[in-house]
Amino acid sequence: MLGKNDFIDFMAEAGVLTFGDFTTKSGRKTPYFVNTGNYKTGKHISVLGDYYADLVVSSGEKFDALYGPAYKGITLAAATAASLYRNHGIVAPYFFNRKEVKDHGEGGSLIGYKPEDGDKIIIIEDVVTAGTAVRESLQLLESVADVSVTALFVSVDRMERGTGEKSTLDELKADNGINVYSIINARDIIDSFPEGDERIVKMEEYLAQYGGR
Repeated sequence: MLGKNDFIDFMAEAGVLTFGDFTTKSGRKTPYFVNTGNYKTGKHISVLGDYYADLVVSSGEKFDALYGPAYKGITLAAATAASLYRNHGIVAPYFFNRKEVKDHGEGGSLIGYKPEDGDKIIIIEDVVTAGTAVRESLQLLESVADVSVTALFVSVDRMERGTGEKSTLDELKADNGINVYSIINARDIIDSFPEGDERIVKMEEYLAQYGGR
């Protein structure tokens, strides 16, 4: 398993982990932001795929295919599948969705592997805040075949509460029976900086206000 501090450095060097004043999709004011859209080179996506693949293998989860929700999850699922084969000898089918259903050519809303009844599917995502996109993915997958979504893999767990007092990822696990795994979480980021660093002080304050229990 690749190191957590190395991954944090990797995100910072790629401009993915930044500090400042931001607003999340849920409307919360946050002192840090994780924008995986800033991964933009072959090196970036190759290294990122290696981290995800290591996480998938170390989890011990059994699965039949990887699903990457459009748009960012598309690249993540492909990179993870490539790394699983390249580094672990695992041939893993992957697929993703279209935002709009195509009514010509092959049609449909899914591209790549076609899920079958009884399949165990794992979802490869970037960062989950409110969990809305993941819940939409669950509905989509269950509508195309009698599949079981067994696990969700993300790069960063922000450790924020969802609709209740639990963190979003804990809510997803409790409500949908799926296991959740992250390469790092917000606490890992905090622990990687010197005590008293202003950026980390603000992150602590943010978690005190919005952190899940």
